[in-house]
Amino acid sequence: MADMRAIRIEKITINIGCGGAGDKLEKAKGLLAVLTDKKIVVTNTQKRTTFGGTKGKPIGCKVTLRKKDAEEFLKKAFEAVENKIPKTVFDKQGNFSFGVKEHINIPGVRYDPEVGIFGMDVCVTLERPGFRVKRKRMGRSVGSAHVIKPEEAMEWLIKNYKVEMI
Repeated sequence: MADMRAIRIEKITINIGCGGAGDKLEKAKGLLAVLTDKKIVVTNTQKRTTFGGTKGKPIGCKVTLRKKDAEEFLKKAFEAVENKIPKTVFDKQGNFSFGVKEHINIPGVRYDPEVGIFGMDVCVTLERPGFRVKRKRMGRSVGSAHVIKPEEAMEWLIKNYKVEMI
């Protein structure tokens, strides 16, 4: 039987913001396809801005990784940031996000003049066994004793990925 207090990765979302549709968005979609081999989703604006931006306009792309794919990508992403992340990137549920300034910092990725250079956000959602209650049952939530605290997530990262907190 699995340890019910064990922390694991639920999913990793990789996001590239392009600021608009066009050639730059297509290059970003191609880059995510090369990095992950998964389905790419185009992200749209949620509301109208005061600067003339319209609702529903494409502004970026993202991809979601789970299980082994997520673990492998996370190891590479940590190498791209030299295994150091700030303590301030954690939320109250132990999830965390960090940025990779240039995709060519990821091990095994070469610079392609056709694509250019993109930065990306890596958002990691953590869970424990039993968290499906919040997804499957209407009106139920995870008990406060079972929620992942930021300190627990930091310990888990240090132990499993040898990440240094700065």
